[in-house]
Amino acid sequence: MATRRNRGDGGLSWNEARQRWIGRVSLGYFPNGKRRIGTVSGRTKTEAQRKLRQLIRDQEDGLPYTRRDYLLADAVSDWLAHGLTGRDPNTIANRTSLARTHVIPDLGRRRLVELTAEEIDHWLAAKARMLSSDTVPRLLGIVRAAIRRAQAREYVRRNVALLCDPPKGQVGRPSKSLSLDQATRLLAAADFDAGPMHAYVPVSLLTGARTEELRALEWDRVDLDGDPPTLNLWRSVRAGGDTKTRRSRRTLELPTRCVDVLRDHRLAQL
Repeated sequence: MATRRNRGDGGLSWNEARQRWIGRVSLGYFPNGKRRIGTVSGRTKTEAQRKLRQLIRDQEDGLPYTRRDYLLADAVSDWLAHGLTGRDPNTIANRTSLARTHVIPDLGRRRLVELTAEEIDHWLAAKARMLSSDTVPRLLGIVRAAIRRAQAREYVRRNVALLCDPPKGQVGRPSKSLSLDQATRLLAAADFDAGPMHAYVPVSLLTGARTEELRALEWDRVDLDGDPPTLNLWRSVRAGGDTKTRRSRRTLELPTRCVDVLRDHRLAQL
């Protein structure tokens, strides 16, 4: 005589359309009072039973129930919409372009709970054969951040992207830095400029300050009479006014030529 299954053990049934065994178990209730049903599937009854027991065990251990229909594309789209708030517009545009060009088309249809580190490794290796060593880590960073956000919302239990390291990509574009001869001629040309470039060019070239930092520079951050004269680069024109990184905040000693042109520039402003 068949025995009735215990309450909370879930049930198995054969789905003819999908040609798979389907397991279902009650996992409590949503805040709106609707019953929360956990579903698993397997090609064999044994596989489905194993997944169902694991689901019940996770529930008893207090682990979150993962949404098996949640795709990586869903996670990335959610991160693009809500996870980049406050970032620089150029950063948002860059990450959005990378996500829609490389991440979503290649991995977007993978269910988040089934995505493996090995799949990400193979994907990164393929990208490294065509993209630069600067771009490949950004792609991995997008996947990590998207899964981290999904993990915080209990859509997935772990972040497999954290188990992956970015491979070395292709050599980036050639350097556009000035040669010594080019820099010397540029400094000479700035000597004949009666406008702000007369000061901007020497200070930019001789201190290595970023354009975004010099555009935000004010006179109270400049000490032309100190011993030695200094320049405080603590702000920028980025969103929020912060420098590129915290370690970018620095105080630089000013060469004599920079002191001279800055004094001329202040006099011209007065």
